[in-house]
Parts: sequence; C-alpha cells; structure tokens
Amino acid sequence: MSNALETQRTYALVGTGGCGKTSLAEMLLFQAGVVTRLGAVEEGSTSLDYEPEEVKRRGSVQPGFATFLWNKNRHFLVDIPGDSNFNGDLDYLLQGVDSVVLTLDAVDGVRPQTRKLWAHIKAAGLPTIVFISKMDRERANFDMALGGLTSTLGMKPVVFYIPILDKDAFVGLVDVFAGTALMFGDHGSVTEAPVPADLADEAALLRDTAVENIAESDEVLMNKYLEEGSLSPEEIEQGLRKGVLAGDIVPVLVGSSLANKGGRRLLNQIDKLLASPLDRPAWMGENENGDAAERPGTPDQPVAALVFKTLNDPFSGQLSMLRVLSGELGPDATLKNMRSGETERMGSLLFVTGKNQTPCKETLGPGAIVGVAKLKTTRTGDTLCDEKAPFALLMPALPPQLITFALAPAQKGEEDKVYAAVQKLLDEDVTLKLSRDEENGDILLAGMGQLHIEISVEKAKRRSKVDILLKTPKVPYRETVKGKCQVQGRHKKQSGGRGQFGDCWIEMEGLPRGSGYVYEDGIVGGVIPRQYIPAIDKGIQESAARGYLAGYPVVDFKVRVYDGSYHTVDSSEMAFKVAGSLAFKKAMETLKVVLLEPVALVTVSIPDDYMGDVIGDLSSRRGKVLGSDSQAGITEIKAHVPMSEVLRYAPDLRSMTGGQGVFTMEFDHYEEAPQPVVDKVIAEHQAAREAD
Repeated sequence: MSNALETQRTYALVGTGGCGKTSLAEMLLFQAGVVTRLGAVEEGSTSLDYEPEEVKRRGSVQPGFATFLWNKNRHFLVDIPGDSNFNGDLDYLLQGVDSVVLTLDAVDGVRPQTRKLWAHIKAAGLPTIVFISKMDRERANFDMALGGLTSTLGMKPVVFYIPILDKDAFVGLVDVFAGTALMFGDHGSVTEAPVPADLADEAALLRDTAVENIAESDEVLMNKYLEEGSLSPEEIEQGLRKGVLAGDIVPVLVGSSLANKGGRRLLNQIDKLLASPLDRPAWMGENENGDAAERPGTPDQPVAALVFKTLNDPFSGQLSMLRVLSGELGPDATLKNMRSGETERMGSLLFVTGKNQTPCKETLGPGAIVGVAKLKTTRTGDTLCDEKAPFALLMPALPPQLITFALAPAQKGEEDKVYAAVQKLLDEDVTLKLSRDEENGDILLAGMGQLHIEISVEKAKRRSKVDILLKTPKVPYRETVKGKCQVQGRHKKQSGGRGQFGDCWIEMEGLPRGSGYVYEDGIVGGVIPRQYIPAIDKGIQESAARGYLAGYPVVDFKVRVYDGSYHTVDSSEMAFKVAGSLAFKKAMETLKVVLLEPVALVTVSIPDDYMGDVIGDLSSRRGKVLGSDSQAGITEIKAHVPMSEVLRYAPDLRSMTGGQGVFTMEFDHYEEAPQPVVDKVIAEHQAAREAD
C-alpha cells in the first residue's frame, strides 16, 4: 500500500468567488476521462455544481468532491466555494487535504479575499501550486497576476509556463524549463515549436530566477549552484519538490479551463510536486483522557478518520465525507465516535464525484476521501477511530456568524415546521446557527452573510416543502437607566378568602456600560422574611427582560432592596414577585431611560483605488474610522459602525468595489443611540404591538 500512497494526491482547489475553480475541476475531470464533454458553470452543466441553488446562481454554495485516476495514480479533489458566504468552514475543509491548488483569475489577479485565503493555507501548512486561469478572456494580464503573488502574498513563485498570445488570443505556452513552445491545436492537441523571439529573453530570465529559488530551498544545492552556476535537471526536480513540500517555493502554471488548455500540465505537476499523505507531519489531537497526543498519518497505525463535511443526498439522506487520517479503513468497519462515545458501523464506503457515487470494495489508507451514509450520531468535525486506540483530531475554531435574520412561516401555526426544516441544514453547514429569541419567540438564523441565509432558506423550503418568510435582520438593542431613585412596590389584593400582599422599597441606579445587573439584599430586622427576597429579584428581572422604552432588555443597573412589610397570612412569593415588578416599573418612570445600540468592529479589505469611496460610505453609516493600513495595493480599514447600519453591508460593498471588497464584522460594544434612532425604534415597537 505504501507505494500507492506515495503517488496518491489529496488536494483542494481554493480561490475567490468567480475565479474559475469549478471550471478548472471540470477540465481536470475531462482530461482524466471522468466526463466526456466539458460542462460550463454558465449553463449549469458542471459535474461538481449540481444543487439547484448552485445551478440557479451559477456558483458553488457547498464543496464539490471528485475521485479519479491520472497516470494510474489516485486523486482526491475538493472544490471549495470561493464566496465568503459559503466558505466559513474553510479551515475544516483544509484539514481534509494534503495540498492546495490556488486558482487566480488572469483578469483580476490577486484580490483582497485572495490574501485572506492564502493566510488560511499558510496556517494549515499545505504545499501549494498556483494556477492562473482565464487566459482566453479579454483584459487577461498574466504579468499583473504573477506580480501580485510576490508583492501582495509574499510568495516565492517558480514559473513553469508563460502564455503565448497572438492578437490577444491565447494560442500556446512557453515551457520555461524545457525552453520550447507548446502550441495549441484543435480539440486540446499540442505541438512543439521554437520559443517566439519576443518571449525568449523573458523565458530565460524566469528560468534563471526559478533555478536560484530552487537552490535556496536546499543547502547542498545552494552550495553547488554558487560553485558551478547551474543545476542538473535531476537536481532541479529534486529541489523543486523539496521546496514545494516545505512551503518555500510555489510553482505557477497557466491556462484556460473553458478552452481546455493547461489541464494536462497541471495534473502532471500535481503528480510530481504536491504532497502524498505520507509527506505530511503527524496529526495533533487528544486521547480519551483529553491529554495531548499525536498520530502519524501512516497505514501501519490504528485507524482514525475525520468527518470534515456532511452533505445531503436525495437518496441516502445524510452523507458524511471522511478523510482517513491513519491506518486502513475498509467497508463495514466499526469505529468509535470520540465526541459522542458511540460506535458507528461504516457500511459501504463510497467514492464521490459530484452527485455520482461508486461503491468502494477495497481497503483504503491515509489520505483517502470517501462518503459514508446514515451514520447515527456523527456530525462534521468528529473523529472516528479504533476503540482500542482512541484519538480525536484537534479542530480549528470557526469564525463567528456575521448576520442574523428572523424566520417566520407563511401560514400561522407552522413555526415548528419552519424550525425543523432549517434545523436539518445544521448537520451539513456548521457555519449556520439556529436559535429562538426569548424576548419575542422569533426563530433566528445566523450565518456568514445575507446571501448565505437566503440560499440556506431556499434549500430548507425546497427540501421540506414549507414556505418560509425572511424578516428584517434583528438588531439587539438594549435599554438602561441614568440616575438614582428610591421607590415603593406594593401589591395588595383581597378577593374572598386568602388575599395577596407584598410590599418592598428599592433603591435603583444606573451602572457603567458592561456592568450587567446587580441585586443587593439590604433588609435588616426581618421586615421582609428571607424566603421572599429572591422573589423580589425575580420580579425585577422578568420586568427588565420585557423592557420599558421599546421592548428591549434593560441592562447595567443595580437594585438594592432595603425596606418593606409583609402579612403573616396573605404574603407569598408570588405577591412579592409582583411587588418587585411594580417597584421596577415605578423606578423606570422616575429615572432617565436611554436606548443602547450595538456597535460592531468592521474590518474592510479593498484595492487602494476604492479607499475614498469606502471610507465615505462608512462615515455616512455613522461609522468612526479607527485607522487604515495599505500594503501592496490593498487597504485594510477598521471602523466602529452601529450594527443597524451594516446588517446589509455585503451587497453594498460588492457594488461599490466591483466585487473585490471583503469584510468581517464582530460585536464590539454598546453605546447610547442618538434621538432619531430612539424615535424610530420606539415607533416600530409601538406599531408592532398594535399589529399584534
């Protein structure tokens, strides 16, 4: 098995939205003979974008998987969505692969989002090849795209091929190392030719630079290069692979996926240069006691597998995508889920290519990616292992959700159906968060952006046949008080038989922001019996949760109960709870009540050209720019912006920057809302109450 593992490749296609990853995957499958005709994203005919939502929007919303042979070597490919709405689980997906093919658009080159993706790849320590695609497009600029790799991403690129253009038509490649030209013919054919004279000097310079970069990755090669000024082809190949695996150098290839140009050369270099499962360092994790442990990724170790994605299959239901970490996994194996403690029987192992599944009857070693249907308690992020050799892989933290919408059924009374329909999505999308608003009972769905929520709701509606309405994103306003007062809360009710009596005096005052709620028992002399003191507290807290100005919880205040009276027969916990509630309401009428709005820390990454427009837009949203940092043509702006002003920021930023801007947003603090905002929120609250 070791020989087969040395030539096995498990890799991900990574890049920004619209850069051509899915088209690249289609070309690779076509070259490998998996498909007989090239599908197109625009036609909705690619192998890996098959969900109705993907066909409709002409873009990936979930990872695509493929298994195929190239030169008799097995390849496992993962096509990761580029849109930031759909790749919040990027770090989970990178745990399932050994290498990356970073895809760049020759028209746009390195985008702000590319820099973020590269940071994730570097953090995962994965060897990488860059493929510059779309060379057949108008305005394609290979030199611009190549320059961004160094200036923006800090790579040390080794260029393998440069494009040959004839009146802007992409007609061939110059093989930098071989010193020949490869001219494209019909139906993907290629013929050798001399290097065009206008490219000869550039090709020679790139080869010299490449050999120098390769030599720097190995001390022995560096000494020879300094002494002799050259390296043999064998030494170049040896130094290349060593440098790529160490992450010191990055090969750069070029082509056009739609025109079927460059795929064969990319597959050959993946075979030669990228990592096998045996090349990666030991996996870091925990044993059954929670102590640190490591597991070499070799076939002679006990079996362990990571569930790094869950898909929905129309026939088998939940399909868990496993990456074999160590050992050998065969059909019908029984493994322990380290999170739940339950055992799972694997059943059939499935090779997955798009929506097609092929039963696997062999035993698979490290690096293999297979689907397993209908596991009982297993979910994304779980490690399954040999019960006698427990091991759980350490998983990276997921990013926080950026936006929350309220969901409602089109027909009243179907709230539980809506909740159940959306809850089924949580198994396959770990970046969604579903909850209920305790304040008003709303169903809340949080995700990575507005498009993420909308597509998720579309899926739920299609699969569960329930009509779901998206309501305005919820802004978690809060209320608080200023000043200090002393008030009485007295509840007395007599109606035949035993009555109700509770009487308390409280002192209430506002606290600094972020202090929360403080309750202090100041009763002396037994004027209120001990058992009733917590009831007053409960009454105050329940009233505070309902709000006063606009129905939002009251926060950052202190209550001290210091006096009162009771009746030996009529007093009860309920009576003092009501008394506490009445005292709170009186205090709110006496004190100055203010509305607090949540403020987010927004970080925007954009090309320098858009900096003025974006800063102006943030200011118009009542934002306070904290600073900006420009590096290699990309500016990062940090600002505090009221959350209500950026709930739908993603489409606006996309429009402003031609799709090149990206942002992150996280809650930072609360501050007092200006009067126009207060008036608007109160009016909306009153209108909602009248409607109910």
